[in-house]
Amino acid sequence: MKKVLKVLGIILIVVIIAVFAVLKYMGNRPAVPTDYQTKTKIGGEIEAKYMANGPYEASVKEEGTLLDFGKFWIYYPSELPETDKKYPVIVICNGSGTPLSKYPTVAKHYASWGFIVIGTEETNSWNAFGAEMSIRYLERMNENQKIEDTESIFYQKVDFDNVGIVGHSQGGVGVISAITDTKHKDIYKTAVSLSPTNKTLAHNLFWDYDASQVNVPILLISGEGGGDDWVVTGEQLVEIYEDIPDNKIAVRRKSTSHNEILYKPDGYITAWFMYYLQGDEEAGKAFFGVNPEILHNELYTDQMIHFSN
Repeated sequence: MKKVLKVLGIILIVVIIAVFAVLKYMGNRPAVPTDYQTKTKIGGEIEAKYMANGPYEASVKEEGTLLDFGKFWIYYPSELPETDKKYPVIVICNGSGTPLSKYPTVAKHYASWGFIVIGTEETNSWNAFGAEMSIRYLERMNENQKIEDTESIFYQKVDFDNVGIVGHSQGGVGVISAITDTKHKDIYKTAVSLSPTNKTLAHNLFWDYDASQVNVPILLISGEGGGDDWVVTGEQLVEIYEDIPDNKIAVRRKSTSHNEILYKPDGYITAWFMYYLQGDEEAGKAFFGVNPEILHNELYTDQMIHFSN
């Protein structure tokens, strides 16, 4: 009997160790595959161009903070410290439980196209607190040549006339909150909200947001079909879209799950920011003109577009 108990005890210990190992792996596993740019199916030439890396090498800086989210992550073109140029900005709002350290490949990709990209380790972003603090951090770095005797590589390098924001899931709510209900809401020139939590669920979670207050061009993307997006169904995405007064696009990517929306539409997300923040007319052809690519890309459906100017 003692031998049996001893064996059972050993088995139990092994099982506990295995469970902890799995949990640790799951906790450290990237939210985005490192090879997503080459493995994601593409349906258009413009989408393909901006899914690939841009012409810039990218570097990263991490900055600790006493705020709840622990640190800032800033990705930027490696040439930045040696130039006199100013660079446009993309702020990132994280999805639930998904700090930026779990999807650095996406931030690095944006930086390769000439953007300063900033996000945090925030895991609850619905109210855009991390986004607001990211803007304040960049303001301080841009205005001060030295911070506590440390050189600011971003001194006079931030183009605050061209700031965009993107977020996924709860972070999609954070995007809407950032551009409608924060001190720096007017600094944003454009936005991308990926699978934003539907209005009913957001209300039940005390994450209420008011898309009717959105006054900058915004791109909404969610999943559809075999990988239906349970956080925001097609009908629920239409509800959000209809609340937004003007200058808006909403699409659903076919056979794409909620989590995959964080990265699979990245070609169009990058093109959107290239058009609005860098004036790239070729990128704009994905969304505007006589025959916008996103309207006839076979990987997307339920396209809705409304622009009055």
